[in-house]
Amino acid sequence: MTTAAQPGTAGRAQATPQAAIRNAMTVDVEDYFQVEAFARTIPRATWDSFPRRVEANTDRILEQLAGAGVCATFFTLGWVAERHPALVRRIVAGGHELASHGHGHARVATLTAEQFRQDVIRAKHLLEDIGGVKLTGYRAPTFSIGANTPWAYPILAETGHRYSSSIYPVRHDLYGAPNAPRFAHAVGDGVLWEVPMTTLRLRGPWGGQNLPISGGGYFRLLPYAVFRRGLAAFHAAEGRGGVFYTHPWEIDPGQPRIAGAGQLSRFRHYLNLGRTAPRLDRLLRDFAWGRMDEVFPELAASPGPTGALSAAA
Repeated sequence: MTTAAQPGTAGRAQATPQAAIRNAMTVDVEDYFQVEAFARTIPRATWDSFPRRVEANTDRILEQLAGAGVCATFFTLGWVAERHPALVRRIVAGGHELASHGHGHARVATLTAEQFRQDVIRAKHLLEDIGGVKLTGYRAPTFSIGANTPWAYPILAETGHRYSSSIYPVRHDLYGAPNAPRFAHAVGDGVLWEVPMTTLRLRGPWGGQNLPISGGGYFRLLPYAVFRRGLAAFHAAEGRGGVFYTHPWEIDPGQPRIAGAGQLSRFRHYLNLGRTAPRLDRLLRDFAWGRMDEVFPELAASPGPTGALSAAA
């Protein structure tokens, strides 16, 4: 599944070895009060009482991407689209892939199969009606599809999705499936593609461990040079593109502080918010980027039997 940069679509990546391989740039479009770190502090019923900052922050990311000549995939909450339809249209008008992040940002494992079906149907119909495009991609809130939700993938396929990007093969207290496949594979008895978040397989004394190099909080925690070396090492070891993700609230150091949140939640959420935007600019320059459906062309094909890759792979 090696992917080479294509003229005119790879952004302004510099002429370095890693620039020969494109990665998928993705944005999870949700607001600061909707994150899992504050789920126990902020009841979902109170979301409308918070000042919304998602539109302005997403517009800033759209400007950064446009400046770098990069198109990305925006996994967008139906809740956000319902309140900011013009933002959804700007995402599509910018040449980006519109994809689903579900409607209400509920962890999949907290829903019944029927509740999950209604959530993804509501989000998909809403996003398609507003954006005027067909959606094929889905990302579960907090990477919450796993072994205890075997019904999720068939439902995604039934509702018209072609791929998911909902697995993170790492150990984490809120999410993670450390033993899951690290690369695109067929799931749900071959009905859907799963494209996991990118990890670097460590060797030596730490052999068998997966280092997260997909963005999010780790991108804010690690020094940029360390993150850059990790992604370059992944390219050298695997010869294929990875998946990076960020959120609009991660470039917003001025967002309201949430009273009552635990110390660990505050650390995870507020760490280095002021550094994310300039780091993202550097990342866009240092590597080549594209939409999920460009970087992983096999997503347009039938996944076939479980565990098998298409001929395009």
